[in-house]
Amino acid sequence: MELIFSPLGWLILAAFVAGLVDAVVGGGGLIQIPALFAAQPGVAPATLFGTNKFASVFGTTNAAWRYARRVDMPWRTILPAAAAAFVFSYAGAAAVAWLPKEAVRPLILALLIFSAAYTLWKKDFGQLHRPAHSGHRELLYAVLLGGVIGFYDGFFGPGTGSFLIFLFIRFFGFDFLHASAGAKVVNVATNVAALAFFVPAGHLLLGLAVGMALANVAGSATGTWLALRHGSGFIRVVFLLVVGVLIARFAWDTVVAVSG
Repeated sequence: MELIFSPLGWLILAAFVAGLVDAVVGGGGLIQIPALFAAQPGVAPATLFGTNKFASVFGTTNAAWRYARRVDMPWRTILPAAAAAFVFSYAGAAAVAWLPKEAVRPLILALLIFSAAYTLWKKDFGQLHRPAHSGHRELLYAVLLGGVIGFYDGFFGPGTGSFLIFLFIRFFGFDFLHASAGAKVVNVATNVAALAFFVPAGHLLLGLAVGMALANVAGSATGTWLALRHGSGFIRVVFLLVVGVLIARFAWDTVVAVSG
């Protein structure tokens, strides 16, 4: 009982819930990162981010594997996007040195509001799987999408999975199920790219990260099962809920930054 109500217990629970949410629509970082900062206030932020990425990459990989077993994965789109995301996530991390994150916060808020409004307005958005491109155009769009999202994930991060799902549906004609499945593969690439920096630099609480990784995997298995069982309609609802939370968070952070 003491373990359940201890900081470690809360972190394990947060990792489970983060893995569940992330497997459906992304956004697990909204849960896992604040939990780490609250439970480990004396630890350097880079170490907490590295611990978060370590826990997340196992859950995301597990979700991608489970989706791949049950969903006809559009690999011709996903793999180029993942490769571009891996490369550009490094560029995004480097951009932090010369472009303050606060400068792009209002833009991200506007994009999130647009994504939510567009999804609500178009009732059939993401309900049918109708791939829209092929050949060179598909490859070009995949590389561009992966590059932009990879840069964003390396530079800022929150909402990466949700943005991926929206863009896969909007530009490639995927339904929510296939978009969520594809987003997991790209997320694995960006997480691995981040870990390639964090781990060699020693920014990792290994014991805690392993425990959270196990909980994250259990959560991702639950989330993937729910998504596969209930399909695109269920994923659409969770997507709107997560984007709504992201909008509230970015709006609050923007107000705080302006007033401060």
